[in-house]
Amino acid sequence: MTRLHVPVPLRWSDLDAYAHVNNVEMFRLLEDARITAFWVHPEAGEDAWPTAVLETGPHAGSHTLVARQEIQYLRPLAFTRTPVRVELWVGHLGGASIEVCYEVHDGAATFARTGPTSGGAPYAKATTTIVVVDAATGRPRRLSETERAAWEPFVEDPLTFRRRT
Repeated sequence: MTRLHVPVPLRWSDLDAYAHVNNVEMFRLLEDARITAFWVHPEAGEDAWPTAVLETGPHAGSHTLVARQEIQYLRPLAFTRTPVRVELWVGHLGGASIEVCYEVHDGAATFARTGPTSGGAPYAKATTTIVVVDAATGRPRRLSETERAAWEPFVEDPLTFRRRT
């Protein structure tokens, strides 16, 4: 199974009074990774992510909306100058939606952008359901063939979460 491995730096402001990344800031880390992995970055050129196919900006023909998020915190993440590794994959491709799955892991000085899981114990795991919306109408639009082709190599089983009894 191939995942995206996105480096995301931490900021001092991400920490809470307990000296670990605040629960709300963890969602920001996931958002930063998702934007890097899925949105077109014109300045990237040949260094573009293989999954970065969504146009961005106020003049883009489509927007993305977060329909649902779920996170499970597994252990505290303290500040580090080394960017954390956010591993992403697609748990489900729908008609107009994509379920993005994440695990937040320790980073490294360098690592490949794609590959199998790093295998370490994650700090958190999460999912975000993104709906692609036509910017002119505000209504969901079908995923394009280009989007599906870019994302299908990264489809694997969706995350499961512990349930309270």
